[in-house]
Amino acid sequence: MLNLDDLNAVLTEMAPACAGGFIQKIQQPTPDTITLSLRRPGRSLSLVLSTHSQYGRLHVLSQKMPSVPTPPSFCQYARAHLSGAQIRRLAQTPGDRIVWFELKRGEQVFLLDVALTGRSANVFILDAQTTVLRSLKPSRQAIGQPFNLAPCPWRGDSPAEAFPPMTDTATRAFPVSERIEASYSTSELNATLEDERHRQITHVRKHVKKLQRRIEKLTQDFAKVDAYREFGRYGELLKSHVSALGKGQKHVTVVDYFDDRLPEITLPLNPEKDGPENLKNYFTKYGKFTGAQKNLVPRLNQAKTELMKYRQELEALESGKLASSQESEPVAALTKRQAPLRNPQRSRQKPQPAVPYREFFSRERCPILVGKTAKDNDAVTFKVSKPDDLWLHARGTPGSHVVVKLEKKQQVPPETLKDAATLALFYSDLRKSGKGEVIYTLRKNVRKPKGAKPGSVTVTQEKNLWVFVDQARLDRLKKSG
Repeated sequence: MLNLDDLNAVLTEMAPACAGGFIQKIQQPTPDTITLSLRRPGRSLSLVLSTHSQYGRLHVLSQKMPSVPTPPSFCQYARAHLSGAQIRRLAQTPGDRIVWFELKRGEQVFLLDVALTGRSANVFILDAQTTVLRSLKPSRQAIGQPFNLAPCPWRGDSPAEAFPPMTDTATRAFPVSERIEASYSTSELNATLEDERHRQITHVRKHVKKLQRRIEKLTQDFAKVDAYREFGRYGELLKSHVSALGKGQKHVTVVDYFDDRLPEITLPLNPEKDGPENLKNYFTKYGKFTGAQKNLVPRLNQAKTELMKYRQELEALESGKLASSQESEPVAALTKRQAPLRNPQRSRQKPQPAVPYREFFSRERCPILVGKTAKDNDAVTFKVSKPDDLWLHARGTPGSHVVVKLEKKQQVPPETLKDAATLALFYSDLRKSGKGEVIYTLRKNVRKPKGAKPGSVTVTQEKNLWVFVDQARLDRLKKSG
């Protein structure tokens, strides 16, 4: 992990080259690492943001890192909201390893916070009010809540070390970044490969145990019905004696015509059943055996074949070989079936809570939040939104709370108001009618009565707007989310 002196040196070197650059590409090659590809007139460069507990760092990247076929959720969110954004300025929290990027995309402002703080290192995406939108790793900084790890350097009187933009980017070199990259990259690569090997071992062992339990259960089930293997023959022998059998008989002696020696054999009977019922009982149990032959045996053989493959794979992994999807069919199959794997150092941490709202963007790129459930409506209105945000709801009918995020004393643009009202009507019981009345007011005029049900509120100083659902407008909003 970079110390304060190295971090300050690399920021002094790279920040002027980054200020004013546009983010063209965002990738997440490993669970701990994000790369940003920037473009400025006359120059392109890439940044690496690594939150590895031992090798966390931030610097200009000279060599391309491998990409993954399917980007993780954080990377997908970052691409949707930060691609094309311009880096306006950078700053470092004094005396701490926390770096701030101020990004502007259209009329929206985002903050990218890189905290190189050891085991709790993380990357956060914040809005202009420093509300947490996403984090690279699970964190105590909850989504939808204010960021409190460190104060924003561009708000209030918080001091920060800012870095001026560079005037000449054509020939600038990055010796500090090169030194850090040479020192950390190989070590981090080896550590990542080792972590990946241990991760694969864990999953293969888990699957081996699962297969062993499956084989044991199938073997027990087959052993139970294997006792009925000869019951079909016994039933055929019993057919000629059915009429002579009655209730109360415990056994009957018959001649085994299937044996050339014609021996006599004794067949047990259920004394509570008559002849036809005992005959049916024999053929029913024989049917269980034939059914097991048809269904259980193939499943048992398949499980044994899979177990052999995974045991071979486990031996290879324990000997130090790292399996790839091309080399290892069992592990490749496992990784397709398993959920995305987490970093072992955070395996005991709780997953991030679900976001309580759907997010859309108006034509003016204003965020519009729409509650998902009644409880989520309360969260959106009273936890996520600010007093000066605009609040909307379909009049007189159940529906989602809708919030337009605004700066303090900012007037809502007319098209944004229509977009938000359309969403309020669409996510209500008036959706089918396609028209209705929507009320709107500032969020500070919305109150929660004591003891009220989730989603129930009282509203003052509201205004009315009659809305017809415009399908083209609705389609544009859905694509923006």
